[in-house]
Amino acid sequence: MEEKIKIEKKPPKSPALAGIFSAIFPGTGAIYNGNYLKGILYMIIFAGLVSIQGRGSQPFVALLLGGFYFFQLIEAINEARAISASTEAESAVSTRVSIEAQLEAIKPSGSISWGIILILLGSLFLLANFEVISYDSFIRFWPLALVGLGLKLLVDYFSGKRT
Repeated sequence: MEEKIKIEKKPPKSPALAGIFSAIFPGTGAIYNGNYLKGILYMIIFAGLVSIQGRGSQPFVALLLGGFYFFQLIEAINEARAISASTEAESAVSTRVSIEAQLEAIKPSGSISWGIILILLGSLFLLANFEVISYDSFIRFWPLALVGLGLKLLVDYFSGKRT
């Protein structure tokens, strides 16, 4: 027996408007797309990167800021395109969704690695704010983040996750 489930449709989003919002202030494009938590997280990351600009002795910090700025801009535009494409596809084809199919779509996906990485980075920044470690020593060891990311990708590849 199939039950009708009301699925809330998102209104189409303008990629140009999402890009303009993101260009004015990082994170606002994600908020425009309806991802409030992501938008707030982008604002916090941007503020953190700006605040450590004067403390770093390496040009890597400035490259991080520039890379993050363009990443969030492109990501907001692509997400707005995906939202618009999905609303067009939903309006073109109307289907009934069974409860089993709906539950299958809700299953979590992804990996726990990114959560662990963000917790570790946040902990390091917090320790630096309380002057337990210095920003200079923190920035000096930034290549360890690349080593950890590379190890995660290798483990995912050889375990068959290939994301």
